[in-house]
Amino acid sequence: MNTTKSPECWASDANARALRVEAAPGHALSLPFDQFVFAECHAEEVEQRLRLVFATHEVVVRGHSLRRIETAMQRMELSHLARLPTNYRSLAADGQPFVREIAVQEVKKAASGKFELASPGLQAG
Repeated sequence: MNTTKSPECWASDANARALRVEAAPGHALSLPFDQFVFAECHAEEVEQRLRLVFATHEVVVRGHSLRRIETAMQRMELSHLARLPTNYRSLAADGQPFVREIAVQEVKKAASGKFELASPGLQAG
């Protein structure tokens, strides 16, 4: 019997009020749900890309089986998000989300009144 626990790169909590993003080792960011604007998920050649846009930051996640993470965010239950080293991919069960990369960029309001991404962003992956 295999008792090895699959690595977790996300967590769901129905009582969460914010999403905690571990953008890089030693750097975490909490983004309140009341600042959540929208989510967008794209299937790319090998993996998926999930974009989470908040009033102050944009979070781009790359990995596999990200639809479950998107659904948790739609329900405002996604409480934690972190990347896992690529060598952990083989330990993840089929269909279990696997986050390979997280990039976070601050959103700034331009002089034109439109919002744009500030550069450079913080990226882990």
